[in-house]
Amino acid sequence: MSARTYTVRTFGCQMNEHDSERIAGLLEADGLRPAERPDQADVIVLNTCCIRENADNKLYGHLGHLKALKQRNPDLQIVVGGCLAQKDREQIVARAPHVDVVLGTHNVGRAAELVRDQRDRRSAGGGPVVEILDEVVADDHAAFPSALPVRREVPYASWVTIQIGCDNSCAFCIVPAVRGREISRPLEEIVEEVRLQAEDGVSQVTLLGQNVNSYGRDLMLERRRAGDRGVRVRPQFAELLRAVGAIDGVRRVRYTSPHPKDLRPETIAAMAETPAVCEHLHLPLQAGSDRILAAMHRGYTARRYLDRLEAARAAVPDLAVTTDIIVGFPGETEADFERTLEVAAEARYDSAYTFIFSPRPGTEAAERRDQFVAAEVCAERFERLRVVVERSALAAHRARVDRVEEVLVEGPSRRDPAVTTGRTRQNKLVHFPSAAPLRPGTYARVRVTSAAPHHLGGELVEVTVPARHRTRIPVAAS
Repeated sequence: MSARTYTVRTFGCQMNEHDSERIAGLLEADGLRPAERPDQADVIVLNTCCIRENADNKLYGHLGHLKALKQRNPDLQIVVGGCLAQKDREQIVARAPHVDVVLGTHNVGRAAELVRDQRDRRSAGGGPVVEILDEVVADDHAAFPSALPVRREVPYASWVTIQIGCDNSCAFCIVPAVRGREISRPLEEIVEEVRLQAEDGVSQVTLLGQNVNSYGRDLMLERRRAGDRGVRVRPQFAELLRAVGAIDGVRRVRYTSPHPKDLRPETIAAMAETPAVCEHLHLPLQAGSDRILAAMHRGYTARRYLDRLEAARAAVPDLAVTTDIIVGFPGETEADFERTLEVAAEARYDSAYTFIFSPRPGTEAAERRDQFVAAEVCAERFERLRVVVERSALAAHRARVDRVEEVLVEGPSRRDPAVTTGRTRQNKLVHFPSAAPLRPGTYARVRVTSAAPHHLGGELVEVTVPARHRTRIPVAAS
């Protein structure tokens, strides 16, 4: 009998992407294989996000399409996991009774087991399985994702979770409710994971956390509470950057996302002094008005944000800076928005992820309905912000023309297979022709010949480091 098959579809952030890699790894370790086509899978997993309002619409719209597939194939198992599952719980099965398994963010490690349990239950006439934990247990192998099988989608690059949860209380954010409190993994465990990945051919590592630069704070506080009075609460994230950057085979280290209030001089120094750490800082601004920042509970002012950004640029030559900005937060006036435009212009971002405020049930901001900004006002402000960000992005890109950059090859362009795409250390996307296909994971030097707001054009100079990962992506414990 042929092996059962699965497919995983991911909605949301890098944390969700990495959770999907774990779910895939667990299913493969349980004997399933990737389906050639999603509509031919025996198990379909939807790993969800709930940060924006349209995330709900995407999920339930997709579940509506799967209903017909389930009617044609009653043995199909539909699994919903991730942040929206954590938030909505039994509501998902109530709205979509054809869903078989619902699991949350705290029990990713039980994905394969729950699929197996539901299949056994169904053969005995039972219904769906819903398992949502309210909190992760740090030393529970099945709950805390520190040693789960992983099926990496990109063999030369990896996501590495260093911390889960968030202890901040931003008024617009649902993450603390669905991801829980901050829990950091031991530094030695992370370093060993990256070392094994590097042996397997990974050359670029991205460290993941809801607030990476508070990494390790809980570990130190726990040791103090346990009576170890000699423990100094030091900035462990800087130590982690240096340790990961020193691993043989690791050429690039990235991280996301830091919180501006926790960006310390030690972290900036580690970026400057560790050659493998890329010259790219994603530093979410969210708003440029101090009044709105206070209403968001962000913990910094615009001036403090800009000062820390200036310190990072002074220490790290050729630093690219990206950000997140919310337009139309409840109560935002024209004067508040003008201040956001001013800060964005002064920050000279290389790019920005800009969002129109979306109320999430369960957050403080969602209760401020009498202060919501009209949709047409938000749309007009969004367009004005786009112009400011793209102006600084284009200026930054034009300054790179005629420079020779090292790129990490990602593969052929989706629009033109004759064109290769790669990314610089600053995370700039570069399109360039090559006489022969370059294997993804190859490092090459490219001369920049043109600039646009969202990408660069170039010409190949030379291959510097051939790809060294295996052709087949292994399922390995991480």
